[in-house]
Amino acid sequence: MDVIDPDARIADLLGLLYVLNNIFDGKTDLYQMEKEMEVDLDDLMPIVYTASNIGLVNAESGDISISQKGIEYIKSGMNTRKQIIRDSLKNIEPFKTAISMGEFTLEDIIDKLKENDVPTFNNPDGTHDLEVILIEWGIYSRLLKKTDDGFQVIA
Repeated sequence: MDVIDPDARIADLLGLLYVLNNIFDGKTDLYQMEKEMEVDLDDLMPIVYTASNIGLVNAESGDISISQKGIEYIKSGMNTRKQIIRDSLKNIEPFKTAISMGEFTLEDIIDKLKENDVPTFNNPDGTHDLEVILIEWGIYSRLLKKTDDGFQVIA
């Protein structure tokens, strides 16, 4: 099951794609990427997993390469970037569950994710992590909007 990693951020995604495309000509091994970005591999992996889950990079056997969709993302303007992310999130948790619910509170979606056997947010920091992901990825991409009581999927 594909999930947005709680430690993955949009800004990190953009940085990863730019470095991969512009410094490494689209492909490198993760060790070289780690050195270039001056981060520990443990800090790099959440965005690598997330970028792979949404189809912007291919990562396997210690290598990473930018996908055609990733190239389209970095060459696009802001509105197209948001649309690419929005379309990519539709089959990724927690957004797959959010879409099925339409409108929800944090508590409601946490319960539904548990029902759907998505354990990523079932921990003491889970509610906070989920809220950050819903805001940073969901609202950024215009898939969600914030309401007085929680969130609503934008049709």
